[in-house]
Amino acid sequence: MRIAGSTVLLTGAVGGLGQAIARDLAARGAELVLSGRRTEALEALADELGARAVTADLADPDQVDHLAQAAPDTDIVIANAALPSTGDLLDYTPEQIDRALTVNLRAPVMLARALAPRTVAQGRGHIVLVGSISGKAATKHSSLYNAAKFGLRGFALSFRQDLHGTGVGVSLVQPGAVRDAGMFAATGATPPTGVRMVSPGQVVAGVVRAIERDLCEVNVAPVELKALSALAGQFPGFAEKMQRGSSAERTISQVVAAQRDRR
Repeated sequence: MRIAGSTVLLTGAVGGLGQAIARDLAARGAELVLSGRRTEALEALADELGARAVTADLADPDQVDHLAQAAPDTDIVIANAALPSTGDLLDYTPEQIDRALTVNLRAPVMLARALAPRTVAQGRGHIVLVGSISGKAATKHSSLYNAAKFGLRGFALSFRQDLHGTGVGVSLVQPGAVRDAGMFAATGATPPTGVRMVSPGQVVAGVVRAIERDLCEVNVAPVELKALSALAGQFPGFAEKMQRGSSAERTISQVVAAQRDRR
């Protein structure tokens, strides 16, 4: 799928990773439709890149519908928006649970459902779902986040098969720990001992590669984290025992404390 000349809808555009994706795709000649909750920041980025801006809170199903209707000419969807949802499930209100699952899972599914028919009809298009290595390996204090990212992975892999032969690809991009953007940049938490981080540029390169090569799953992480997440997916009981008392558990505790007011 060619990016140049394609209309790209990008959610979560004003976050650190979203801005990196937006600037790279604009440089590649994409026509961008940028979405986010913060109108002022969103419009500033859109003005910088010559893009369209559509303010939308993806926790509101009506606004998800509004976003889809505002970008009917979309060729490529990049569902990048996500809501922090770490912490003990028992500390969440039912409303907070609904919000987390709606933003992190329902919204990308509904956007894909709303925008896929046009791309299927024209015989070309691509859907990129930005997940996380947390969609392959469970960690303590992350039940809601893991639920959404595991679900997003299952949806992506199955929906890709549904659309096979239509000319429309579906890709899942799963970053590991990202420096200068995302969870660690926002919270100041210390990555687990021995865990190397990736740059926003590496994640952007993964997104571009997924689109241009119609790749099924792109894991943007150091080789050791890819191996550990694969092991955890196959042997979750073993992974659970390995995590207990480790620096990974301490890191998650730091993240939970920093993100408590963002649910």
